[in-house]
Amino acid sequence: MKTLMLKADQTDQAAKIIKNGGLVAIPTETVYGLAADALNGKAVAKIFEAKGRPMDNPLIVHIADVSQVDRLVSEFPPKAQKLARTFWPGPLTIILPKSEIIPDEVSAGLDTVAIRLPLHKTARELIAKSSPLAAPSANLSGSPSPTNARHVAQDMNGRIDAIIEGGECEVGVESTVITLATDPPRLLRPGGITVEQLREVIGEVEIDDAVLHPLAKGQKAASPGMKYKHYSPKANVILLRGNSGLFADYINARRTENAVVLCYTEDLGFLKLPCIPMGKSNDYAQHAHKLFASLRIADDGGFATVYAHCPGTKGEELAVYNRIIRAAGFEVVDLEK
Repeated sequence: MKTLMLKADQTDQAAKIIKNGGLVAIPTETVYGLAADALNGKAVAKIFEAKGRPMDNPLIVHIADVSQVDRLVSEFPPKAQKLARTFWPGPLTIILPKSEIIPDEVSAGLDTVAIRLPLHKTARELIAKSSPLAAPSANLSGSPSPTNARHVAQDMNGRIDAIIEGGECEVGVESTVITLATDPPRLLRPGGITVEQLREVIGEVEIDDAVLHPLAKGQKAASPGMKYKHYSPKANVILLRGNSGLFADYINARRTENAVVLCYTEDLGFLKLPCIPMGKSNDYAQHAHKLFASLRIADDGGFATVYAHCPGTKGEELAVYNRIIRAAGFEVVDLEK
């Protein structure tokens, strides 16, 4: 298969591919998505084949306008409407009871469907010209998500019909996922919208145990990104928990290794291994923006190991923690010990 490279203004051509049951990688404000007609089960099945993605991992349906929600769900409760008014368009996915028109390929056999209204103009334009789109990240399953078209091409060239070039993704990690199919609502995946922001709008929101820990054995994933090993580069990721001095001492003792360090700006000048700076230590939005691209840079450089600070789990840090702890297989070196 030849993969076409389309410009952002070529959504008519992309829409034709979607209507014919094909796959198009699209830019969003979070990461690039691999899109198919969400109401065409056979087209959606091609997503799993192209990515090498397990079929028990549900997908998110992307819409162009809130008016499209009603036909996709059996219930759109007041709390969900309040979240939609506050955060859509934007990096928030809401899980609701699905309607009969949602194929099992989208919901992985669950009785719910995940829905998002993206902020990115090109994504919404394509959806408006075609249909609601099922669109997980446009990468090989388990690898770092793509935040530009080049990343998509690295993984998907020859596997999909087209890639739309839409520049760099602004947020850099996937959307926040909240389910309103439980009482109280539950955060299943952190992202650009924090749990604190969600609570300000609808009150109590629980954090699912799988946000911070591996998915329990036998537990079915209710949201994308809940699997144990995810977002991982070819290199071995090792997280280090401790202050900057202990971090530097640990890194410098391994200066002969084929390794690279995801570090803060403040660490530069103290480390004796190659570094990929992630921004200042308290610039959590920048950490999220750079995370996946930095993991891909490490692979492009042929490094065997990636060392990184272990983020905290509060506020904006939680999204980065959730991604990188999975990339590291939930293994953390406690430098205090």
